[in-house]
Amino acid sequence: MLESFYEEALCCELEARGISVQTQLPVKASYKGRSIGIGFRLDILADDQVIIEIKSVDRLHDVHKKQLLTYLKVMRKKVGILINFDVARIEDKISLVRIIN
Repeated sequence: MLESFYEEALCCELEARGISVQTQLPVKASYKGRSIGIGFRLDILADDQVIIEIKSVDRLHDVHKKQLLTYLKVMRKKVGILINFDVARIEDKISLVRIIN
C-alpha cells in the first residue's frame, strides 16, 4: 500500500491514544543564517516531540536514516522513528528504527 495510507492509519491510532499529531509539516532549512526555503516535509510530528517517518520500501537504506536525522537536527528534536510498512500482512514484522539526535 501507499505510504500515505499507512500515515493516515497511524495518525488515527495515535490520536485514539490521546497523542496529538501534525502531518506533512514543512521543514524549513537554512544555511549560514540564510533561509533556503522549504526543503522537506516530514510525515508525522507526534506530541511536538517525536518525528515519525513512514516508508513502504523493500528494505530500509542508510539514506532513509540520514533523512530522519536531518529532520531531527533541523527541527531541533531529539527522537525519531523510522517505520517500514512493506509487509504482506500488517501482522508480519514491521521494520522499526529509533534514531536519537
